[in-house]
Amino acid sequence: MKSVIVGALVMAGLVIAAFAVQPENEASKSTPKESVSESVEAGGNDAQDSDAKQEEQFVYFQMTTSKGDIYIELNNELAPISTANFRAYAEAGHYNGTIFHRVIKDFMIQGGAFKPDMSKMPSFEPIENEWTNGLSNKRGTLAMARLGGRANSATAQFFINVKDNGFLDQPRDGAGYAVFGRVVKGMDVVDKIRVVTTGTKSGMGDVPIEPIVIEQVVELEPEQVEELGLVESEG
Repeated sequence: MKSVIVGALVMAGLVIAAFAVQPENEASKSTPKESVSESVEAGGNDAQDSDAKQEEQFVYFQMTTSKGDIYIELNNELAPISTANFRAYAEAGHYNGTIFHRVIKDFMIQGGAFKPDMSKMPSFEPIENEWTNGLSNKRGTLAMARLGGRANSATAQFFINVKDNGFLDQPRDGAGYAVFGRVVKGMDVVDKIRVVTTGTKSGMGDVPIEPIVIEQVVELEPEQVEELGLVESEG
């Protein structure tokens, strides 16, 4: 019984450490923030473009990393807020040049906020947590990272589950972790990333010794999605 309790406490600590979003540095504080809705509206040419984006059931992105390409399907139907959030950051070029700053081999890989020198990128305002949308933290899914104890604190950081982590669906601190998409091609790349050597850097643990850079994140056009066969892919 004692070993079971200790194991549970270790896992709880791991969850808190893995998904804690780091406090903003001075650079991010000095940059005016805007809401995701404002960013999406500003990026559209007209109202029709905005309406079309909102009606899409799935949205696809190509994430080019220093380890290879990861193709992502976001569920705009069940997670519209998180999808719009990711899209806004991608359109702004936010993810380009950031790293997977936290890698835990049998848990998840997390990125979206830090540069290779561990400086933090500025972010938009936090979004609503969509953890009750029915999507589960299974292997290959994308979910929003957030502060422990603060359900609606997610901004740019996301994580990819490298194994089934159903316990993250449960409201351990009043809410679960919102899944908003999945990897449809490139899980071999995710698996390459999850086994890299990690250490401590700038006071943060589980940081890859050799930076795993997200070089670019671009949204794919329907014809590109069809050509790549992403709709039928399962990873």
